[in-house]
Amino acid sequence: MAVSPDTEMQDLLDLARDKSASGKSQLVQVVGDLFFEEERVLNERERTLMTDILRQLIQDVEVSVRKALADRMAEESGAPSVLINILANDELDVAHNILLNSEVLQDLELIEIIQHQTFEHQLTIAMRNKVSEAVSEALVETGNTKVIKTLIENETAQISDDTIETLVNASKTEEPFQEPLLNRPDLSPHLAKRMYWWVSAALRKHIVEEYQIDPTELDQKIESTIKDLLGEPEADGSHGEIDTRSLQQASHLAQKLADKQAITPQVLLQTLRKGEVRMFEGMFAQLTGLRPNLVRRIVFEPGGEGLAIACKAIGMLKPDFGSLFLLSRSARPGDKVVDPSEVSRVMTFFDRLRQDTAKKVVGRWKLDPNYLFALKQVEGGGDRKAAAAE
Repeated sequence: MAVSPDTEMQDLLDLARDKSASGKSQLVQVVGDLFFEEERVLNERERTLMTDILRQLIQDVEVSVRKALADRMAEESGAPSVLINILANDELDVAHNILLNSEVLQDLELIEIIQHQTFEHQLTIAMRNKVSEAVSEALVETGNTKVIKTLIENETAQISDDTIETLVNASKTEEPFQEPLLNRPDLSPHLAKRMYWWVSAALRKHIVEEYQIDPTELDQKIESTIKDLLGEPEADGSHGEIDTRSLQQASHLAQKLADKQAITPQVLLQTLRKGEVRMFEGMFAQLTGLRPNLVRRIVFEPGGEGLAIACKAIGMLKPDFGSLFLLSRSARPGDKVVDPSEVSRVMTFFDRLRQDTAKKVVGRWKLDPNYLFALKQVEGGGDRKAAAAE
């Protein structure tokens, strides 16, 4: 309802005496119109009165009226902050455009909403065109994967170096963060290199190409990286060379790496590629929770089904398993020739194997080293696999 410039304040007061729901809605619409009339400039007294009327009535009118007012005020840089804050804390249907577009909302108000309102409010704030470092930090502190992923995908959001590093470290276990982080223009090459160790083969290729990194350089650093993570000095001037002659020492080093969550598929592959078999066995035992003797049988047995089950159980991706399987064939004693049909068969087996089934079988292996019996149960196939593994 439009109001002409000569509307008297007394008319508004008369309208305010109508206590019905429809009367309140009409008053909100009339007062709202006054804020947006281009022909009329409100003086300070009128503006204060309008704001006070809306503040007192806004929660008593129906959602559609509140939403209409919020949608109009979302684009107004001069909208009263008290009303903007009330509308931003309303239910999402009302608050959405305010949260997404209003420049009136201050960082402290946004952080308060993040901490006390719903997931949907947080998600909308993460999509704002302007998100400060402080607001980004508050969004990350929610711990909600979808909210954080939306924030990372928002290239206009400002994220501090410390928060970016926190997200990079979290991406070890939060796969949804990996690709959007690597697509952010503010991700440093240093952090991109760090992610190389745990992202997929496709993203590793992206890192090498986007950051112009020599993959050989990354491969050569694997041993010294392990040494740095262990916090141990390099002996005899060697550069990251790991002495794995002692199985006990290999197990000890693997335990320390596991404690630092530094055992990734890439670390496993590079360790095996360099012929550090005992170190590889120790790390694989840490990841799977299996006994070292059983790990040795699984890794080098003919067929590779046991290795496929163990790798599936720990969530290894197919490209990494394929590389690991081929390397395990080269590292085993005796005949190192790989039969193409064996590769095809074990990759098909890995594909059709469910992770929950693999976890059940590995759980049985922890209790019963007679893993061949459990393996045969899985190979029984079909719907019997999960039941047999229980």
